Amino acid sequence: MKRILRSAAFAAALLAATAATAQTTPAKTPTKTSTPAKTPSKASTTTDQVISDVERDLGVFREWINDRLDKADVVTKRELPRIKEEYETQSTRIDRGLDSLTAAGKREYAGLKNRYESWEARQERLEKQASQPETAQQTQTRMLGENVNLTTARASEMTDLYGRFIDYVRTNRKNWAPEDWAQASVVLTRLNQRYEKVRDLIDVDDRLRIRSWQAEFRTLEQAKKTKEAVSEK
Repeated sequence: MKRILRSAAFAAALLAATAATAQTTPAKTPTKTSTPAKTPSKASTTTDQVISDVERDLGVFREWINDRLDKADVVTKRELPRIKEEYETQSTRIDRGLDSLTAAGKREYAGLKNRYESWEARQERLEKQASQPETAQQTQTRMLGENVNLTTARASEMTDLYGRFIDYVRTNRKNWAPEDWAQASVVLTRLNQRYEKVRDLIDVDDRLRIRSWQAEFRTLEQAKKTKEAVSEK
């Protein structure tokens, strides 16, 4: 009987120890497996690089157009081939990646090209005109806006003719070479010759206006000569 009781007590103690151990041992938490970050594919990286390059080229082209066309309203015959070459180099580079541009980028590029082509056409037209010198009458017609026979011009027409002449000078003088000033001086001389013959038939106010325009031309002409003389020193 004593043996049975001791066995039962031992078993009870063993169960109690096992339960205590179970309570103090923390349950194992499953280890989380981190998901590796996705690495951009080589094809995606290459496409992004192409887009970045062509957008950068468009920006360079935009600045070039603005700089060249604003600062070089009229260029010399020697400068034009170099500018054409620069344009071809930049536009060809953009053309190769044109499909990578956004719709807005394509529209801007087309607009920049149209602007340049209009400018180039004007330069070529001016160059052609320069290679075929005008006659004195053609120069006069260009500056006065119409074909006028000054030897028979009426007194009532003189104020308008002088006004057209000085407006033309004001508008175009910034790009004039010495020969342009010489041509304008010839036209003014013709106007003055007719003016002297019909002066007494012109109102006093109009005579004063005409004299102020005569003086303005000579002042502008002298200012140009002075500026050229200073720049040569």
